[in-house]
Amino acid sequence: MRLFALSLPLVKPGDDLGELIVEAARRQGVGIEEGDVVAVAQSVVSKAEGAVVELGQVEPGPEAVSLANKLGKDPREVEVILRESAKILRAERVLICRTKHGFVCANAGVDHSNAGEGRVTVLPRDPDASAARIRGRILELTGKEVAVIITDSWGRTFRRGSVGHAIGISGLRPLLDLRGKRDLYGRELRSKVVCVADALAAAAVLAMGEAAEGTPVVIIRNAPYQRGEGRIKEVVRPEEEDLFL
Repeated sequence: MRLFALSLPLVKPGDDLGELIVEAARRQGVGIEEGDVVAVAQSVVSKAEGAVVELGQVEPGPEAVSLANKLGKDPREVEVILRESAKILRAERVLICRTKHGFVCANAGVDHSNAGEGRVTVLPRDPDASAARIRGRILELTGKEVAVIITDSWGRTFRRGSVGHAIGISGLRPLLDLRGKRDLYGRELRSKVVCVADALAAAAVLAMGEAAEGTPVVIIRNAPYQRGEGRIKEVVRPEEEDLFL
């Protein structure tokens, strides 16, 4: 498996990400090959789709002001977080939220990184649809069938440090179910399900580096994955199965 980080120009609302990716791959001598996985940072997807909020235009409500005072945050940013959340799960040092997509993450994915002064990005409304649009455009321009993963960096329960997660997919099955297979000693696997989408997202985010706006796209070549029309909802654990929240 090989990973190639691609540089893009600063992305603006309305930009054609598929075309920018194809041109960057051509310019950098990587190209697009059949079966590649194209990992794209959420920040540039949100920018291209106009999912950027000017904090100067946000009027915080009473709940946002109260939480901001408790946590030492900008009440305008907290207001955006509340609007993006289906439920606030914790409000201690940081807001842990369940987004309207069903994701559990800090600040509902609202992020200052690479957004510009006085702005924040919010998660795409339908990350799977975002991935599908990019995938379709790449197919149109190159004739190559690829898989696309929209990535974001999140922390994890009980572990320090953030890693890449998949928040949207197109063209791959996100989970590899190994239940029923045998281990080296012939024992049947009873609970082994691998999240291939998150594993590839983590590798891609590592290759993107800290400043994802500089190299917000990674081409993953020869990745082990199953083609198919998966949905990121398959990865999200239902609330009734949650042992911690």
